[in-house]
Amino acid sequence: MKNKIIIILIIVLVLVIAGLIYFVFLSPERFLTIKVFFNNNRLDPEFSCNKVSPAERKILKTQAVARAALEELLNGPTEKEKSEGYFTSINTGVEIQKLTIENGVAKVDFNEALEFQVGGSCRVAAIRAQITQTLKQFPTVNDVIISIDGRIEDILQP
Repeated sequence: MKNKIIIILIIVLVLVIAGLIYFVFLSPERFLTIKVFFNNNRLDPEFSCNKVSPAERKILKTQAVARAALEELLNGPTEKEKSEGYFTSINTGVEIQKLTIENGVAKVDFNEALEFQVGGSCRVAAIRAQITQTLKQFPTVNDVIISIDGRIEDILQP
């Protein structure tokens, strides 16, 4: 009789733990879907420079959803996304130094890695399009100002 009670208690305990794990780590309410915009050589085989396409990502809910979306963008396409033709024009090592959104304008400041050895008007247009469209998916963003180490004027030149 004691063995049956112990087995029942173990089963109940396992079910409670499984429920907690689901609620804390896997519950759909903990996630939201955002878009990151990349170039895609399947959707745009002629590569139109500033034409970018959305890839959906699921992220943990956060108040800083625009920053989270940019961080996903900077991570680059996943292996699955690469197999679907997505690629990035943004250098590795790029970091967000500051992001503010006020009166419909997102101002994002990156480190110098954003423009390291970046040349050509097409690549510059692609980088700008990826960042701009990723931020403009949010209803609070109508315009995007990109800066590097606080500089706006002389950045991302072809």
